[in-house]
Parts: sequence; structure tokens; C-alpha cells
Amino acid sequence: MSLEQFMNEAISPWMNQEGPDSDIVLSSRIRLARNLQKYPFPIIADEERLEEVLNIFKDGFAGKSFRDYENFEVVQMSDLQPTEKRVLVEKHLVSPHLIEQSKHSASLISQNEQVSIMINEEDHIRIQLYFPGFQLDRALEQASQLDDWLEEKVDYAFDENRGYLTACPTNVGTGMRASVMMHLPALTMTQQITRMTPAINQLGLVVRGIYGEGSEALGNLFQISNQITLGKSEEDIVEDLHSVVRQLIDQERKARQTLMQRSGMQLEDRVFRSFGVLKHSRIIESKEAAKCLSDLRLGIDLGFIDNIPKTILNELMVLTQPGFLQQYAKESLTPSERDIRRASLIRERLLLEKNE
Repeated sequence: MSLEQFMNEAISPWMNQEGPDSDIVLSSRIRLARNLQKYPFPIIADEERLEEVLNIFKDGFAGKSFRDYENFEVVQMSDLQPTEKRVLVEKHLVSPHLIEQSKHSASLISQNEQVSIMINEEDHIRIQLYFPGFQLDRALEQASQLDDWLEEKVDYAFDENRGYLTACPTNVGTGMRASVMMHLPALTMTQQITRMTPAINQLGLVVRGIYGEGSEALGNLFQISNQITLGKSEEDIVEDLHSVVRQLIDQERKARQTLMQRSGMQLEDRVFRSFGVLKHSRIIESKEAAKCLSDLRLGIDLGFIDNIPKTILNELMVLTQPGFLQQYAKESLTPSERDIRRASLIRERLLLEKNE
């Protein structure tokens, strides 16, 4: 299979779209945690009860469509090879936690892969919906409508005083996590992000890496999300996050302007050195690739480099992960072999753009 064919089949359609403020915000996500009445939480449920929950969604929603989210498919974790599970994590369609769960864990995924409903993770269901760019309000609206559609067929565990009941107390209330994935290279270079993080935390928000809790901020990509779900409405949570993200967008743009004014030639040199590494390396580790891809994307945003789409960062940050490299190679690879394959794939991707 050619790289172009592989990309078309492998990359979720929404990843190749641009949205508002997409020079800095790669994606907006709403995640809703829900549990079913009269069923124990997955962490204490036996296999029989977990199977019952899974069958509710298999029978009620497999093959169904809701508005633009068509042909939901049930993907059961026990049916997948380790590499296939890893690919789903790398595409953000499932969490690392889900693939380690019971044989009755699954995900209900829409055809356009914009919606993924994880089944029997920490909670019975976790609905997540993505939009490109900075579109939190739109994502919330769509997620709420999707939630209502599901609730027409299932009864949620809900308390009038506490709200939605969840396995983890931090999710009780709205059960909602709103998050944005941001590319913040200038704030990282100037070390401002280090000073900003404690202040963001004090506002009830958290700054994490690309795969959420416990993950590293590779390629200057940061996930900003709410921590508090109890005592606030969904709209209040999104409004608070929206305000902080807007400030981060403004600060990142100012930091880019400052870098251009004070050390424009050094910045341009950094971008083209990284571009050269990506175009010519025969071996490249994931961290170095992420750093160079971040520099390349910054160079595109600043106008140093043209004829390469902004979405290349979205694409290659996914395609160069271990699961995808092995899926493309159609074989298991050692870390050293992955480094060679990663360099080859990046060169091939850049050459593909050049030849168009």
C-alpha cells in the first residue's frame, strides 16, 4: 500500500480539517462520563454484568446513525491485536486505560471517527466528540445532543443533588471533561508555559500531554482541560476553559511576534535545520521527530515555509507513533527498526507533498 493510500485510510477525516484558530488550537474535545442504572461500576462488576452492558450498546446502536455521525461500529478490544489497539490510542479513539480492561470493553465509533463512545472503561460509557480548531461551544452542543440520543434508549445513573454518578468522584456532577489540544512552541521556547501552568491549575484547569493524564507534552503539544465537574454547569465549565484558552492563544501569538522581532534569523535557522533533519534523516527517535515537526509547523505558520499544509503536524504526530509505524510496515518492529521506519515515512510524506 502506498503512503497516500495508507494516510487516506488511517487518518481520521476531521484531523485533516482546519477550524478557528487552527494555527494554535489543533482540536477541541468534549468527553461525557455516564453509567447505567442498576449496573455496578465496571471496576467492581463481574464479567457477566459487563457483557450485559456491552450487549445493550451492540443491540441498540451498532450500525445506527445520528445526524452527521453515521454507521456506528462496535470495535471490541478482545478482537484486536496489540498493534491495532495501540493505533486506536494513537488516533485518540480510545484511552490507554480501555485497551487494558475486560474482554467486554469496546468502543462505538462513527464512520467519520469524530465520535467514539468507550464502553466499560472506568465508567460504563465515555462519550467523546472532536472538532478541528477552537470549537468548544459547537462540540458541547453536539455532544449534548448525542448524549440525549443515547439516553432515549438507556437509563443513566443520576442523582438530583449530585448529578451524574461516576466511578471517580472527580467526575461526579456534569461528568464532563472539556479539553483543547494546543501547539505552544513560542511559550515553550520562552519558558512562559512553565510559569503559566501553576496559575492555570489554580483556576481549576489542568495542563497535560498529548495523551492526557500522565503523558508527556511531545512536540510542544499541550492538552488543557477542566478538573472540576461538580457544582458547575456544562456551559460554565466550557466558558471558563474558553477564557483561559483565548488568553493562551493571545500570549502564544505575542510570544511568536517577540521571537520574530528579537531573534528572527535564529528562529528561521532553527526551523530550517529541523526541516532538514526531517527531509534527510535515516534514523529518528520519536522525541526528536516531535520536536522537528513542531518547528516545521511553526515555520509554516510564520510563513518561512510554503507548499506544505498546516495539517502535516496533525498527520505525522499520529503516523510516526509506534502502533502506526508497525501497522504501515505490517510487521512487529524493534525500537531501532521503528526509528528507521519513522525517518523513512517522514521523508516519503514530505516528498509526496513536493510532487503534488
